[in-house]
Amino acid sequence: MFLRLVIFLLFQCGGALAGWYLGPEQNTLAGALTGVVVGGLVWALLDLARGLRVLQWLRIGNATDVPVKIGLWGEVSDRTRRLIRAREQQIREGDARLQDFLSALQASPNGVILLDAQGRIEWFNQMAATHFGFDAQRDLLQHFVNLVREPGFAAYLASADYSHDVTIPGRDNAPSRPVRLSVQLHPYGEGRRLLLSRDVTALEQAEAMRRDFVANVSHEIRTPLTVLSGFVETLQTLPLDEMERARYLALMAQQAQRMQTLVSDLLTLSRLEGSPLPGMGEWVSLKVLHGQLEQDARALSALPLSNTDTAHVLEFDMPDDFQIAGSLNELLSAMSNLVGNAIRYTPAGGEVRVQWHMLPDGRAEFSVTDNGPGIAAQHLPRLTERFYRIDRSRSRDSGGTGLGLAIVKHVAQRHGAELKIDSTLGKGTCFTIVFPAARIRAVQRIIPAVSAVA
Repeated sequence: MFLRLVIFLLFQCGGALAGWYLGPEQNTLAGALTGVVVGGLVWALLDLARGLRVLQWLRIGNATDVPVKIGLWGEVSDRTRRLIRAREQQIREGDARLQDFLSALQASPNGVILLDAQGRIEWFNQMAATHFGFDAQRDLLQHFVNLVREPGFAAYLASADYSHDVTIPGRDNAPSRPVRLSVQLHPYGEGRRLLLSRDVTALEQAEAMRRDFVANVSHEIRTPLTVLSGFVETLQTLPLDEMERARYLALMAQQAQRMQTLVSDLLTLSRLEGSPLPGMGEWVSLKVLHGQLEQDARALSALPLSNTDTAHVLEFDMPDDFQIAGSLNELLSAMSNLVGNAIRYTPAGGEVRVQWHMLPDGRAEFSVTDNGPGIAAQHLPRLTERFYRIDRSRSRDSGGTGLGLAIVKHVAQRHGAELKIDSTLGKGTCFTIVFPAARIRAVQRIIPAVSAVA
């Protein structure tokens, strides 16, 4: 400011000297005063020009260089440039934080949508695009309710009560493959709303399975308990001869065995779900496994439980000398279930064939084939569900618990194998477990060395 005043005074002094020197000789004082005025005007014009340069620089917004470097306008320019650079730095930092925040939202396992005060889509992450089928180029600034025409969500939006979520069908929802989304709005800012979506299909299915599981277990246990209670009361209150008593005791033993089998299968499933996967260190001989299966199958085929007066025709093709890596108890449990089911549901005199095949790519295939009544195609996808039965009355008569194929599926998955089911009504059924090549190896035979006799 002091320099500005000095320059102004210098301009006036210069103007006074020039006016005194150039003015009329008879009135030098008037010439000097005129020079002072002219000097002040010249300084004002020059200062105005410098100010206009600064103003033009501010309009352009280029902070790389200042138009004036000295004087008051120079200081104004320099401080303005510093403020602009500080503001630009703040904007860059704010943009970086915003991008980090959006990246975090983008990585969220839930769908995230930002809606403005009018309900238009301002931004959404990839998970939301998957949930609702949105496209960033097409659907931004579109009204959400125009893109998602779901009556349940429309009623939820109109209620203005966002303290809870609402469940709506997903984009890919179909009767054969349901998709359910949990959607909830969270107001923020001036009328804006944050929409969160979450795929709850697996949760709803798990809850439905839990309810079915509890209901089925309760029913399966209550039925034999009712029979046992009735027979116990009969034995306690009625005078029975030895033949009737023996008959009632046999039926009670059958119902007790049924409950014991159910509890055993439940414990097996629980153990399979809670134990570590079988490793590659334990090798089981296929011939040993095959021999145990054949022994158990022939014993089961002769039992009255199979409701047959004639034994089944059982064919067991002896496998090659191979070994499989896994748990002997689990493998035997799964394969015994398949063979047992084939015997139980195949009529008297029917054929059951158990085979092993070594595939060209090194995999091993275990199959159980029967010529029983077969299974309708609509039942095949659900056969491995717990307690799922095609004919409940027939299953109970045969002694099944509805858990056998669920155990087979778990054992196959734990050994990296694949369970295949092929069936035709009236012709029979074939269950196949395909084991990966990594779990199959040929038995290394050790040939004893013959000592040379000199």
